[in-house]
Amino acid sequence: MVHFVGAGPGAPDLITLRGAELLRRADCIIYAGSLVNPALLALAKDGCTIYNSAEMTLEQVLDVIRSQEKQGRETVRLHTGDASIYGAIREQMDELDHLGIAYDDTPGVSSFCGAAAALNAEYTLPGISQTVIITRMAGRTPVPEREALADLAQHGASMVIFLSAGMVPAVQAALLQGAYTENTPAALVYKATWPEEKVVCCTVGTLAQCGVEHNITKTALILVGDFLNTTSYERSKLYDPGFTTEFRKGSQQ
Repeated sequence: MVHFVGAGPGAPDLITLRGAELLRRADCIIYAGSLVNPALLALAKDGCTIYNSAEMTLEQVLDVIRSQEKQGRETVRLHTGDASIYGAIREQMDELDHLGIAYDDTPGVSSFCGAAAALNAEYTLPGISQTVIITRMAGRTPVPEREALADLAQHGASMVIFLSAGMVPAVQAALLQGAYTENTPAALVYKATWPEEKVVCCTVGTLAQCGVEHNITKTALILVGDFLNTTSYERSKLYDPGFTTEFRKGSQQ
């Protein structure tokens, strides 16, 4: 059996209980060494074989899994954050299907959740934004033409931009082609939840400048939208005294 496990955003205690238990049981761990906190490997039992997939191709990862399966050993494929977001897990699962190797998937806390926590922010503020766009800037890995950042920016929704900290000037230019303005709040969150976490609050108009000033060029998320640094949102209906729910009758005003 192969277990895909989301390692969480960085802090070792933000892996799920299930994920931690699978790490303790594993005979082999293949972890995404470029992003997963190596402190999590302390959970591995004696005799566990550990591979860093940052130094491997897909074919090499599959060769290790095949070898472990032949020996009746249990493998954990440890991905950063939650593997369903930019985790490249589908291509692995398809190959495992082809090989007849069973697997399951344990979700993790995504870095976009860790970034919001670092800012004490809520992406979905009533009257401000009820939509979160998770995307990336086109680089060496392209994005579908219909998902160009400038086009997504037309919505003016809360936005989290992954894998783009090395292209902040281009990100800034694309955002300004949409509904955001120079004064729209923004933030750069470097290594959310890690000990070296850094949070830089700025505006869309100062994104590129702040990236340079704080030397943030990788391993960071870019957050954009009016959900940041605002107090002018509507109160939640769910907790409004006059709002009736299945569990509570609203009071007459």
